[in-house]
Amino acid sequence: MISRDFLNSKSIIGLRGFSLIEMMVAVGGASILLAMVMGLYIFGVRSFNAIGNYTSMDANSRRALDLMLREVRQSSLVIGSQTNGTSRWLKLATTVPSAATNTFTWDTTTGNFTWSKTGQSDHKLLTGCTNWTFSAYKRAPTSSGDFVIATVAKRTKLINMSWTCTRTNVFRINTENVITAQVVLRNLQEE
Repeated sequence: MISRDFLNSKSIIGLRGFSLIEMMVAVGGASILLAMVMGLYIFGVRSFNAIGNYTSMDANSRRALDLMLREVRQSSLVIGSQTNGTSRWLKLATTVPSAATNTFTWDTTTGNFTWSKTGQSDHKLLTGCTNWTFSAYKRAPTSSGDFVIATVAKRTKLINMSWTCTRTNVFRINTENVITAQVVLRNLQEE
């Protein structure tokens, strides 16, 4: 049998409980430590998702740019364009090696960027596109090296374009990818 004096002695470790203040300090310290660990975890997940978004958008934009540049370079004529409104488009004709029409369209309401080519089904090049701008320039630059804006579509030799794509991940972090390119119509037919 254990005596009362033995139980009340301070020399026995583990038989004595925590006081309320000690418990509050321990819970508070553990809460702070847990909050720090959760903050680091959430930061890591957000960063990982953002990197994934950048990688995916960059790959999609590069693929779209490669397809567009190939078709624009082979074009012989800019048929027309619309640079404002809910649907912006650029229409080009190709005569070499065979006659075809390419139309690149950006729908501002859906954010879809599509490519239509004569005799083929439409291709959705990009989704989540928030902006697409392009400018058409004449063949020869001025003496200062600046290109002159083409007022007549048929006179276009150089097209300067850029677009922006945005994606939001689970944690509402916006990631953005901006592409800019200048392309020359190699087969421009002179009038």
